[in-house]
Amino acid sequence: MATEAAAARPIPAAAEDHHSPFGGDSFGREAERFARFFGTPTFILGQTFIVMLWIAVNALALTKTIAWDKYPFIALNLAFSLQAAYAAPLILLAQTRQADRDKIRDEKLQEHREAENKRVEAYEAKQAQLLDEDKTMGEQHSTMLAQNTHLTEQVAALTRELHKAICSDGAKP
Repeated sequence: MATEAAAARPIPAAAEDHHSPFGGDSFGREAERFARFFGTPTFILGQTFIVMLWIAVNALALTKTIAWDKYPFIALNLAFSLQAAYAAPLILLAQTRQADRDKIRDEKLQEHREAENKRVEAYEAKQAQLLDEDKTMGEQHSTMLAQNTHLTEQVAALTRELHKAICSDGAKP
């Protein structure tokens, strides 16, 4: 039962592993860490120092035991080839992972923009509805005011007639 519930539970987007052939997401994180390190001044300066030291030790060595890689520095070339063989795929892996994150971010941003547009459209529709209601109420107010004016004029006319009738009846006796 517990395994069925665990299997039915959706995996959060952050926990999804797009690179499982490499043994899990930790490999991808380490690949990104190395790829970031390959582009730092620390790496460039450190590698330059090691290469200069390597060449100096092997070129200036007086004995064969100290000079393990004499000119043309075959072992150094092999080390560079090995480094390139691993650096390029790690950098590509890091770029792929970054592209995946960018795609997810862009999708979320697009969803946010669409939701914001819907909210703005709903707000504008509500404002248009309120303006229509205000216009309708204004028209109703004008109609009622006209009716009130008409009724007031009728009351005034009836009052004059009644006053005339009462006053003329009172003057005859």
